[in-house]
Amino acid sequence: MLIGLFSISLSASAQENRSDTLYTDLDHDLIKDVITIDRQSSVIICKLSTQKFKSIRSLELELDPSSSGIRKTKSGFEYYNNWMRSGYACQFRYNPKEKQVQLIGMSRYELGPASNDGSGESSVNLLTHDYIGNWNYFDNNKMKLIPIPSIKKKMIFSTVYLSKYSEKTFYKYQDWCTQLFEKAKAKMLQKG
Repeated sequence: MLIGLFSISLSASAQENRSDTLYTDLDHDLIKDVITIDRQSSVIICKLSTQKFKSIRSLELELDPSSSGIRKTKSGFEYYNNWMRSGYACQFRYNPKEKQVQLIGMSRYELGPASNDGSGESSVNLLTHDYIGNWNYFDNNKMKLIPIPSIKKKMIFSTVYLSKYSEKTFYKYQDWCTQLFEKAKAKMLQKG
């Protein structure tokens, strides 16, 4: 019972310490803009000073109270989800030409099952379309984790702005990622 109360206390403390609001100058006019996760509506809301702080809302997201959040990055912000053995992040920044907040990159990691089969990480730069995946598989014959050589491919996505963003884009990336891993793993297994 004491352990349960302690873990609830830690969970509540972690939620209190995580900020659901960022203040940063996304549109480079020297006035801080506001990025918020609205957990009631399950959306990201961005208010840019150059657009008179009008709300730009993402589509509905699968927010988890303890594992989803936003954080500042060098050129903007990222939305993240970290679960027990996997997670991902989607990076956004202001596009001055289009005057919109644009999804510019995604990254993900997997720890795999107990054997760590399928563990690794990958990322895609949506501006250059460069994908890099560093994955491992568990070889049952050798009883050890084998790294797969880095997978480098072009991965083409259409431009996604915050107002049209949902996790569908990430899930498409995750599916392509899994296909590339399975193909590379099969190739490694054929080599022996």
